[in-house]
Amino acid sequence: MKPIQNFSQLTDHLRTFEQRKRVVVVCPDDLNTEYALARAIEEGFAEFLLIGNSGVLAKYTRLAKYSEYVKVVHIEDPEKAAIEAVRIIHEKKADILMKGIINTDVLLRAILDKDKGLLPSGEILTHLAVMQIPSYHKLLFFSDAAVIPRPTLQQRIEMIWYAIHACHTFGIAQPRISLIHCTEKVSSKFPHSLDYVNIVELAEAGEFGDVIIDGPLDVLTSCERESAEIKGIASPIEGEADVLIFPNIETGNTFYKAMTLFAKADVAGILQGPIAPVVLTSRSDSGLSKYNSLAMACLASK
Repeated sequence: MKPIQNFSQLTDHLRTFEQRKRVVVVCPDDLNTEYALARAIEEGFAEFLLIGNSGVLAKYTRLAKYSEYVKVVHIEDPEKAAIEAVRIIHEKKADILMKGIINTDVLLRAILDKDKGLLPSGEILTHLAVMQIPSYHKLLFFSDAAVIPRPTLQQRIEMIWYAIHACHTFGIAQPRISLIHCTEKVSSKFPHSLDYVNIVELAEAGEFGDVIIDGPLDVLTSCERESAEIKGIASPIEGEADVLIFPNIETGNTFYKAMTLFAKADVAGILQGPIAPVVLTSRSDSGLSKYNSLAMACLASK
């Protein structure tokens, strides 16, 4: 499989699937979600079960012509709708869970329920995003911009494993993973930079398989060879990062918002850790972002 280098190639790859992925969507009552669902149906890689107020959902007429691929379960209460969607995933009646116009905390309560949720004991919940930036020659993954405020060493290791797996599904055989900091220097003032040293040692010992991991590095030296050469930094990343691991949620989220606003980057993101991919976009995300995130989840689904 050739590496998928942009979202157009991702859609092309999904069209080769023999079966549509089954997606359960909680409260999909907005035009942007309607766009994402309709386009996925038209591209031929997904079908949907909508959980929400059927009276509201009936207003989205673009989906009405796809009755073969869209079913509706009427539940007005968002919390009950989320619980039902989680149950459907457990019963293997759907492959993917997708968030519509429902508060994130309401959906996460159902996902994280200790008895009936989707997160296996011992697993961590984290967010992995992938971005198509006009000035970068390939897709760029990054974590965590939405869930873990201050990752521990073990959480960072799990985040890296999730990123490696995602890269493999995108056809990237040897992911280059950069551990992000504001400088290339390790300092006890920044405990995460000490974690980075441990992670690089693990990678050099072969703990992560065929992968290149280096850090601390800043974003410029991670993604631009010339910047590293000017600074005299010899890194195996060589300005060709596939993945950025951010030190905390503030830096990850700021990167996410800045790149989409000022660089006009297209973005996708899913939750990692649950037994099935979860599309957790912002309620204000564009239809294209929701579509890209859905496509990413369909690729990740086994």
